[in-house]
Amino acid sequence: MLQITAREIAALTDGALVGGATGDELVTGTAQIDSREVGPGDLFAAFLGESVDGHDFLAAAQTSGAAITLVTEDRGVPAVQVDDVQRALSVLAREQLGRARRENAELVVLAITGSAGKTGTKDLLGTILGAHGPTVAPAGSFNNELGLPLTVLRISAETRYLVLEMGARGIGHIAALTTIARPDISVVLNVGSAHIGEFGSIDAIAQAKGELVEALAPEGRAILHAEDRLVAAMAQRSPAPVTSWGFTDGDVRGADLTLDERARVRFDLVVPEGLTTLRGEPVAPGRFGVHPSLLGEHQAANVLAALTAALAAGVDPAGAAAALEGATLASAQRMQALEAGGVLVIDDAYNANPDSMRQALKTLAHLGRTHRTIAVIGEMLELGPDSVRLHDEIGRLAVRLNIGQLYSVGDGAAPIHHGACLEGSFGGESEYLDTVEEALAVLERTVQPGDAVLLKSSRDAGLRRIAGPLVEHLARRGGLDGTTQNGDDQ
Repeated sequence: MLQITAREIAALTDGALVGGATGDELVTGTAQIDSREVGPGDLFAAFLGESVDGHDFLAAAQTSGAAITLVTEDRGVPAVQVDDVQRALSVLAREQLGRARRENAELVVLAITGSAGKTGTKDLLGTILGAHGPTVAPAGSFNNELGLPLTVLRISAETRYLVLEMGARGIGHIAALTTIARPDISVVLNVGSAHIGEFGSIDAIAQAKGELVEALAPEGRAILHAEDRLVAAMAQRSPAPVTSWGFTDGDVRGADLTLDERARVRFDLVVPEGLTTLRGEPVAPGRFGVHPSLLGEHQAANVLAALTAALAAGVDPAGAAAALEGATLASAQRMQALEAGGVLVIDDAYNANPDSMRQALKTLAHLGRTHRTIAVIGEMLELGPDSVRLHDEIGRLAVRLNIGQLYSVGDGAAPIHHGACLEGSFGGESEYLDTVEEALAVLERTVQPGDAVLLKSSRDAGLRRIAGPLVEHLARRGGLDGTTQNGDDQ
């Protein structure tokens, strides 16, 4: 939590006190950009979004108890006026982290990047570390030049672990984020095709992701995926020691990977002799069972990465594995299992790329042993000139995996339906639907108890709007009072 006066904020950000601000106003909370989230003592930053101007909510923030506001226009409310609110938040975050480090030598900053799985791994790492000390790892994807400072500004002098997610849409983006919060432990998960339309090539994506490793101090630690060729090569870019992880290669291993009948991942964590923490302390070797409540074999890589990072941060392996017993993700719509009316709905519609789409379909196929499987697939955005081919391949894969029913939703997803038909789906197993609303209507009409339904698309393709109404419909139809989330038995 912040402990800073308006006068100090103005000095740090080259701002001016306006709207009757005296400079003595004391911020004792955190920074908010949504006036509905403001509490007593918070700093409200009037951020100009795509469709909303935060300056229009200054009065509401003040009514909710904001100690001071951060603005680019003087609207007559006590505020610090700056040229750029986003830059000012970055300056404040850098100052806040510096203060926290000076007050608490035990603070460890962990940062995660990768083409897929960043948010889930951040959630898992937050779960492990949260069981061992005060941890900041907020739900959601706060991984850009605005979200990262807001995360940093949540810490206090008592914070033991700060877990950050760092994303990039170009070379230099992660490097810029690390100037706000330099990590002690850098975790790189994978290099894949997400955002390839913006980067231009896989090699460019690898170059950008590796900036997280280059930011380490020599006393830091890089946590790298040994089985991803481009990630493993980042060891050469690390000024710090490297701990690698994987299921067939790496320092820390996963062994005996399986999925249970509900497609929940199970494996053993294998810790070798000689492994040390960030502080140079020995890690207890051994074999430890890991049983989270996460759907899909691909989740195992995220779990193993989180465990390896936690070991480097000083958590004992038995405690780390125990913290993940039955664990789910704090962030919604990432392979989130919802049950109602005898139907399993897997909501994975927060984001999508070819790699995560293939993984989600394979998980659905595993459930085909006990369920009729239905895949509702929308467009994968930001794929560049290969978009049609990559969507076509997903349709063909759905047929090869013997998915019971495939619905492709929206113009951008039409090549999925086309690919499925060319692969051999001619009996109505693949169907094209124009809109999200049409897809919801079809599901409400056709889904039956015993079905497993996967919802998967990029966020802006709109399938994220289906899960809630569908589950409510199924619950009403089944006469149920509630739902079961994330595959947990209740």
